[in-house]
Amino acid sequence: MTTSKESNKLGNPVYPIMFAIGGVHLLNDSLQSVIPAMFPVLEKARGLTFTQLGFISFALNMVASVLQPVVGYFSDRKPRPYALPIGMTFSFVGIGALAFAPEYWMILLAVIFLGFGSAVFHPEGSRVSFMAAGSKRGLSQSIYQVGGNTGQALAPLISAFILVPLGQKGAALFMVVAAIAIFILTKISAWYKRQLEQEKLNNRKKVLLSSMANLTKKQVGIALTLLLIVIFVRSFYVTNITNFYIFHLMKEYGLAIDKGQLVIFLFLALGAVGTFFGGPMADRIGRKNVIVLSIAVPIPLSILLPYVPLWAVIVLLIAIGFLIMLSFSVTVVYAQELVPSKIGTMAGLTVGLAFGMGAIGAVVIGILMDHIGIYTTMVIISFLPILGLVGLALPRDGKITAANN
Repeated sequence: MTTSKESNKLGNPVYPIMFAIGGVHLLNDSLQSVIPAMFPVLEKARGLTFTQLGFISFALNMVASVLQPVVGYFSDRKPRPYALPIGMTFSFVGIGALAFAPEYWMILLAVIFLGFGSAVFHPEGSRVSFMAAGSKRGLSQSIYQVGGNTGQALAPLISAFILVPLGQKGAALFMVVAAIAIFILTKISAWYKRQLEQEKLNNRKKVLLSSMANLTKKQVGIALTLLLIVIFVRSFYVTNITNFYIFHLMKEYGLAIDKGQLVIFLFLALGAVGTFFGGPMADRIGRKNVIVLSIAVPIPLSILLPYVPLWAVIVLLIAIGFLIMLSFSVTVVYAQELVPSKIGTMAGLTVGLAFGMGAIGAVVIGILMDHIGIYTTMVIISFLPILGLVGLALPRDGKITAANN
């Protein structure tokens, strides 16, 4: 918790901007959700293999992964407010191209455009969230990230109610979503620009505060490495459920695509709820505690998942989704407070890594499913959360103090 003096240094929260950027995050990630939502359609209509589907996800997420830290680095050096609507314009083009792409390579090109738009949006959006947060960093980051996770949670519904009945061309409807996001981001960028001009006019630098004790560069490096392993585990596991678990539900439980997607929706929807509660919880009990809770408690549940009947699958997915996503916004803030002078870079690194690990995970899972079968792959992935226990070794965070420049 922060003292009143520290809260004054941080400033007052700007709630309209906090909710606006969170809302656009929802729109942005709903565009990306069209990709996994389209997998059952592409697999059936175009006869794509699981490996080919994995490479579609790889193309989307790897572009976003590689470019996000780069965008974050340059925005730390020289913020560019209007990069936000420009990036969303690339997503507008990508989603339109995806709807009408007749060939596999054109689908890959379209998702690369989407990946580029996402790479620009996420670090800059996280910066806006940070600027608007004032003394409510955990809350602000949770609002921002829950927007994104809610957008991702829409993937099964998009598949069941839009893409299954309309086919690939149904993705064209999301050009309207991208256009709305461009309009809102133009307004947000104007506020962003005014904030930068005000800081320049007052000739003042924003006070950098951190909840971390004074750590050496080596300790910071080790902590970041451990944090990235935790993010790897979470992203790999969530990618499995989001992109490929539908095929397990169809084969092992005989569910139709639309009913199976509703089960996946419950996992993602509760993940969005967990994301929202994780930030305020971390403000109260500490960021490390939430990270450890998020990765340790789901371990026995994920191991049980491949062996239980359908009703228990639903219960376990709800619990796992809520718990494993508690730390989503918290890992971003934790990294930003490890290196408080590099807000954009740390947001790009942590969220970008989540995309990157999702990209690699999609390819690995697709290859495994093609070669050893769907069920065996699900059993192997169920043990993955155990690796996240490295989070126990993370440095403990405490009260917010002024950071060294």
